[in-house]
Order: sequence, then C-alpha cells, then structure tokens
Amino acid sequence: MRTRRLTVGQAVVEFLIAQRTRRDGETQAFFAGVFGIFGHGNVAGLGEALLAARQRLPYYLPRNEQAMVHTAAAFARMRNRLQTFACTSSIGPGATNMLTAAAGATINRVPVLLLPGDIFATRRSAPVLQQLETGSTLDASVNDCFKPVSRFWDRINRPEQLGPSLLEAMRVLTSPAETGAVTLALPQDVQAEAFEFPDELFEPRTWTVPRPRPDAAQLDEAAALLRSARSPIIVAGGGVIYSGACAALQRFAERTGIAVGETQAGKGTLAFDHPQSLGAIGVTGTSAANRLARDADVVIVVGSRLSDFTTASNSAFAHPDVRFVSINVAELDAVKRCALPLVGDARATLEELDARVAGYRVPSEYAAAVCRLKTDWEAEVDRVCADAGGPMLTQAAIIGVLNAALAPRDVIVCAAGSLPGDLHKLWRSRDSKGYHLEYGYSCMGYEIAGALGVKLAAPDREVYALVGDGSYLMMAQEIATAIQEGIKITVVLFDNHGFSSIGGLSESVGCAGFGTEYRRRAASGDLDGEYVPVDFAANAASLGAAAVTATTREALGDALARARGCSGTTVIVVPVDRDARVGGYDTWWDVPVAETSTLEAVRDARERYDRARGRQRHYF
Repeated sequence: MRTRRLTVGQAVVEFLIAQRTRRDGETQAFFAGVFGIFGHGNVAGLGEALLAARQRLPYYLPRNEQAMVHTAAAFARMRNRLQTFACTSSIGPGATNMLTAAAGATINRVPVLLLPGDIFATRRSAPVLQQLETGSTLDASVNDCFKPVSRFWDRINRPEQLGPSLLEAMRVLTSPAETGAVTLALPQDVQAEAFEFPDELFEPRTWTVPRPRPDAAQLDEAAALLRSARSPIIVAGGGVIYSGACAALQRFAERTGIAVGETQAGKGTLAFDHPQSLGAIGVTGTSAANRLARDADVVIVVGSRLSDFTTASNSAFAHPDVRFVSINVAELDAVKRCALPLVGDARATLEELDARVAGYRVPSEYAAAVCRLKTDWEAEVDRVCADAGGPMLTQAAIIGVLNAALAPRDVIVCAAGSLPGDLHKLWRSRDSKGYHLEYGYSCMGYEIAGALGVKLAAPDREVYALVGDGSYLMMAQEIATAIQEGIKITVVLFDNHGFSSIGGLSESVGCAGFGTEYRRRAASGDLDGEYVPVDFAANAASLGAAAVTATTREALGDALARARGCSGTTVIVVPVDRDARVGGYDTWWDVPVAETSTLEAVRDARERYDRARGRQRHYF
C-alpha cells in the first residue's frame, strides 16, 4: 500500500481538496475554501497546512468565529447544500464562539464542517491555556459542547482515527436527510503529528446526492386522499428549494389548482404574482394563506419541519378532520402532525404524486376563493407599504421602497426580530434564491455575515443585508472582512433604538417593553432616560464602508441606486418609527403570559392568552 507522510493537519486539508459532490449529473468541489481564525490550538497544525495549500484551497480571514460559521452556512444554503466551507478555530473561546452558529446550521439543515483545536491528547502539558478542567474525567474539553448541536462529532486523539472520521463526516454532510454541523475536534499536538496515511484517502472522491423515492403504496394512499380533498393547501418549505423542486411544485399547483403557502425557508418557491401563490403562511403569514389554511381539509407539506411559526403553534389548521401528507427527505420531519409520510426527495416525489393525481382539479368555488383572497392581500400589501405620513419612515414603508428598487435576481438577507416577520408577509419574491432568511434559529448577528456567504456563492447577484440596530451592534465587524476581500454587499440598517420586535412582544404580554430600548439610565434608576446616540454611519465608515443616512423614501431610493453603482460595500442607515408595527393576520403564537402578577396589564394579557390558547390542538 502506497502512503504519504503528512501531519494530521496536512492530511485534513488534502482530504478536503479531494472531495466532490454530484447531483443530476453536475459535479462540483464540495469545499469552496476554509474560514479560519488562528490561535495556539491550530496555528501550527491546520494553519501550516492551509498556508502550504493556499493555492489549491482558498483561505479566508474573518473577524469572528461565530460569524464565519454563519457565512459558511449561508454559502451552503445558497448553493442548495451541494457546497460549503470548513471553519477552523483555536481551542477555548475560539471554539465555543462557533457554538451558536453551529446550532443554527443544524437546525436549518445546512452543512458546515467545524475543525476546532483541542487540548493535548498526550496530556503532558495539561492544563494548557484555555483548558476546561473537571474532576470527573480527563477526557473532556469545551468542544464537548458541540455534541448536541452537531449531526456528527468526533475527537481525533490518534492519526489512525482520522480517515474513518473524515469519511463519516462526509457521509453526514452530503446526506439530504442528516446534514447539519459536523465537528471534528483536533487536539493541537495531534494536528502537528506526522503519520503514514494511505494514498487512497486523498484520491478524488465524488459523493452522489441522491433523489430517494417514497414507498409506492404510500404514494397511492396520498393520491387517493388528495383526490377526495375539497379545500387542500400546499405548505412549501425550504426543502423545495434545496431539492431544485420549484418547477415541479409550480406544475403540480397549476395542474391541480391547489394554492401554495410558503414558510420562511420556502418563500420564493413561486413568484409572488403566480395565481396559486398566497404568500407567507403561519404566525408571520398573509391573510390569504392563513384563511385557506384554517379551512383546509388536506394539507400537503413539502420540505418543511413544521415549526411553531408555520403551524401558528398548532392553531392554524382548524378543520376538524384535517389530514396531512408530508413530503420530506427526513423521516423525522415527514411524520410530524401524524402526517402520511412520503419519505423522499421533494422533486422526485412531487413528480410521482403528480402522475397519480392526473385529472384532479380543485372545485370551482375553491378556485374563486383563492383568486379573491390573493387580490385582497395584494391590495393590503400596497396599503401597508404606503407612506404613513409620519415624521419617520415605518419598517413597512422601507420594505415597499426595497420592493420597488431591487431587481428580480437581487438577494435580501435577514434573520431575527420583527423585520423577518414583515418581510415574510410583505416581500414580493420573484426568484427562488432572492429571499434568504435565517429563521430556523432566528439568530441576531447572522445578517451581515450571511450576506458575505450569499455573495461568495452568487457573485453575479446584488446582495442586501437588512439588519436592525440591535443585530448590527452585536456583529457588524464582518464589514471589515468584506472590505478586505473586495466583496460587495449593501447593508440597510433599520435604526429603531433597540430591540423593537421584543419590545412589541413585551407590550403584548403586559410588560410595557421593559428592557428593550437603548436609553440612558435616569436619575430614578430605570433605563428610561434619553435615547443613547449611536452614529451608525460613522461606525460603518470607520470599518471601510461607504455610509449614508436616509430619512425619506426619496433619499432611500437614491441611496439604493448609488449603492448599486458602487463597486464596494455600502451601509445605508434609516431611522425607523419603532412603534409603527405590522400586525398579524388571522393567526396566533403561543408565548406564555405570567399566570399571576401584580401588574394589571399582565393580568389582562393572561386573560387574552387563555382565550386564545383554546385554538390549539393536538395531532394524535
């Protein structure tokens, strides 16, 4: 057997270079590069290996370990999970900084490979700098924290363990059903240790991403159920887009006449103006989709994990005899809500189901209702996004300006707060990749880092990070990375003096927005003094971006036009009326209210909560 004498760090890099994925006959390198921040835990191992191989495997220097995993996840999502990045950090805080984004990747079902440094396997130098000690075992480090948020986790204590672990990591990363964060903890001494690795470990290897088909008998059962439906609805999730099933879904909807409601991850599966598109569904949904969902007798769920936002905390589907048919590549998701599970690829399954229901068409009264609901909703969007005439722009008005100014293939990136909810309802998607929301984990700080990943994955598209001031203050530093790499993104910063979303939620549960505004501490001891002044434009400019503040619709439109013509990153700061919120439409979200309180507003909120909770149901 021929071998190559390499360090473990070098062997990892050579293996990453050799990996490919293939789907539908198209092949690409699986790893587009490596993000890394070096410290004593990885600089001499993976750092040396990446330096030597930098012409064959691009290395990128981010500013924050959490951010680099967000960037990798956004890239992987934009590439339909067929490519990703690896991320390496030192031990200790460098590693644990990646935990939040690792959880996000796993929850959102997108592949990222994490390579944190670890303590000495030999234990000769223990305790090393940044080592966590415990009296119960010597075989523990902070990297054990990654176990519950990783789809696969391993610690490489000997070079001989590396090959099997790398292969298992690739199996999980390329599995449509199991993918998520994969963590290989690499002790710093092992990274630098040389070993005779077999050549075959580094030979080009192509992993086929399959399109599994569901059970034929269950397909027949699903077709029979659908043929009996009088008021069906399709719930389109992110799996439709990852599978490349948008065209198949459109054909299915057009032939049957069934209307489509979209989750956050599935928004854009149909263009907003398609006759069967009723837009967002669930807590942040449209009146059109939610009213149809309320009366649906059969719900066809395609590629969704049915989170509480999609089901309105199990209150959205109110028909007493509602049945679910779930198309999902993951059995875990397919069986939710006691659905008839069609475990398979979204595109392949839709095509097979389509053939089985040939000739089925929704009743004429259903079709007329869909048309009426859609027309009413589009008029509502126009109304809500119109200028309210107040001294400051509303969040909805800004979305209206963006809807008009952005081109069909432009991409918006957003994550936590009230903005994703308003975008889910009001954004008029025209491209399946134009709406990029991280709402599975709803992680503040994702926006700018995620926009970098989207731009790396789609350099021919204009990319817009829409971010509230709260998220911006948590993680704005990747603007400097964009400047360093010459990556153009446009950041639209909504300045509403704090956490507007939770402020509104706090008010709804009787807590008066407590602790959600960026105010000075007053003489009374409370945080209810003047707003803390933050010059966001100056901050962005200090990081290297072109920066401007826009206070009117016209000024915002002009700033967006200038940003489009600019070759570099631009930050547009827009002061926002934090109290002008877009309400919900025929929906409810379960946020428990204190059952007893000295505050009258809380007691009133609890009464409303108890009444609303009666809409919830179990599915057994």
